[in-house]
This record gives sequence, C-alpha cells and structure tokens, in this order.
Amino acid sequence: MGVISALGFVQIDTIRNVTRAHHHILWSRNQNYREKHLWPLLKSRELFEHFTHDASLIPMQTLPMWRRQFTRMEKYVAKAEWFASSLGEQSIKGIKARIAAEGPLSTHAFDTKIEGKREMWSRPPHKKALDKMWYAGELATSHRENFIKFYDLAERVFPAHLREDHRPDAAQIDWLCTEALNRLGFATANEIAKFWDAVSSKEARAWAEGRADVEITAADGSVSRAYAAPNLATAPKPGSRLRILNPFDPAIRDRARLERLFGFEYRNEMFVPKAKRRWGYYVYPLLEGARFVGRIELKADRKTSVLSVTGFWPETGVEWSDARWKRLEAELGRFARFVGLGRIEPVALSLYGRAPNL
Repeated sequence: MGVISALGFVQIDTIRNVTRAHHHILWSRNQNYREKHLWPLLKSRELFEHFTHDASLIPMQTLPMWRRQFTRMEKYVAKAEWFASSLGEQSIKGIKARIAAEGPLSTHAFDTKIEGKREMWSRPPHKKALDKMWYAGELATSHRENFIKFYDLAERVFPAHLREDHRPDAAQIDWLCTEALNRLGFATANEIAKFWDAVSSKEARAWAEGRADVEITAADGSVSRAYAAPNLATAPKPGSRLRILNPFDPAIRDRARLERLFGFEYRNEMFVPKAKRRWGYYVYPLLEGARFVGRIELKADRKTSVLSVTGFWPETGVEWSDARWKRLEAELGRFARFVGLGRIEPVALSLYGRAPNL
C-alpha cells in the first residue's frame, strides 16, 4: 500500500505476457511484493478503481479530490460516439436496480450482444451502460475475480466520510497539481496535467503561474525551464542494478518526457500491426542505474515453467560488458522467480554470445 501511495496510483492492465503490469510495477519497487497482495486492498477499500490516463488503482483517501474526475469522465463518455449504447434509459436503470438488489455483478451477469461489426474495442450495450455509470461514479468496482470487474453501487463501495467530503473544484485542482509536481520533482504544466489526467493543461498552467522554476538540461544538451516541487532536492546516486521495467511503468509513461530527459525513444507496440513494429509486441525497457541501456522482449510459458527471451535490442552507444550481461542475467533470474518460472531460455541473447540456458 505504501508503494501505491508514494506513486499516487498504479495502472492496471489485462495483458499477462509474463505478469500483469500492476504486479510488475509494484514488484520493481518492492522485491517482497507478491501478486496475492494487491486485490485484497481493493476489497478492504484501501484502494478504489477509476480512470487516470487509463484504468488505475488509487488510494481511497484521494476520493474527495476525485469528484471532478467523475464529472469530467461522465461528460467525455456522453460525447463519445463509440461509447453510445443502444439501451434506453429504463434498461440502464434496470441494470442499476439489479445491482442494488443482487449485490456486485460482473458484465457476465447480463446478456446483450455486440451490435454490428466486431472490432477490437467493441462492447455489448450492457457493458457500455455499466462503464458509463462507472466513469460517472454512480457505480464503483467492488472487487475483481480473475481480473473480472464486479460493479456495485458507489455508496456501498466508497466510505461515507469520504463520499460526503465535498471540496471546491479549485481545491481539487490545487491538490492534484501539487501532488503531481511533488512526485515528478520538476515538470512543465503539460506534464503536471498528464500525471493524473484529471486536470486540463490550461488548468495546470493557471495553477503553476508564478511558482518557482528550475533550469533543466535535456539529454541532447538543450536547456529549458520547468516548475520545481518545494521538496526538490539532489537525487541520491543511483545503484548499478539493472532493472527490467514494465511498458506501463510510471517512470516511462510520459514518452516525450522520457526521451527529452534520458534520450530514450520508446513506444508501446502491442496494438501496432506486426509488420509495422520497430521492436516487438511486449518489449521491456532496461534501466541500469539512471541510464537506459536497451530493450528486451520476454514471454512466459507457464505449462513448461520457462521464461523465454524472444528479442533483445542494446541501446546505441552502450557497451555491453561482461559485468552488464551478468546484471541482466541476475535480473532475469529475479523476474523468473517472482512469477514462479523455473528456467530461462535466452534465445535472442545467443546472437550476442550468451549461454543458451541461464
């Protein structure tokens, strides 16, 4: 729970290439973390689930500052053509009435079908209706079972003292921008807005006006200014450990900031057609200390208990010494043990003279 509070939230994702993103993000920061530790925090109401830049788990104490996000997302969904449901108002009220009477229900409790052409983001009408109420804060995630979301009435999920804590919109903006900047250390107004994705860039610029700023030297040597957090201090010297980061890790979520500060170009290619991918389907950045040294593609086969290295791309200009290879091998071993895999097959690494089995 402490890690999530420090981060502000943790993004959740359904893809389980090796382990799901939320588990990997938390394990990267606490090696004692295990997959069983997360979901009880949702059920005990220490966390709630809602939308930042994507579906995320957020500390429950944030709820009074999240009221504006319920309103923002309700308006967004109302305008989105792809989110329109064919269900009438009475049918939508009927879905909510069933949840009120029966308790938490998943989308599997309803039987409307996808209309028209089936595409990647197609959803049946009842799912759109459930999510429309969820985005607006009428419904909330009660719990998840095998990653399946169960919807319940918001008043049965959100504690009364937090649900009834109404803050002025300006106070919510102030808190969200302050907490974003405190976690980023220094940032532009756009980067502050991107952090929670619960304030607009215009609102962040107005909030930041007149605040202290600092001079930032980018990876390419260019100099710019950014707003500074009051608690900004010299960062401790990073260790030499090499880490496999998840594509959804908050350290790399803002790709423009990542490239500007570290000179590391990265994009998520899961939804890019295979022929157009530059690297691969699920590619993990490799961070050594404060330097990105490459990318690696991994795949878990739980039936054979094998973690396969299916792709490897060293960063241009980075020399892969024997010591660096050993640090990568040690991290692969830690990652495999975390997800309960017994063997590593570094197929792609054999091109670089590494042993076929680690």
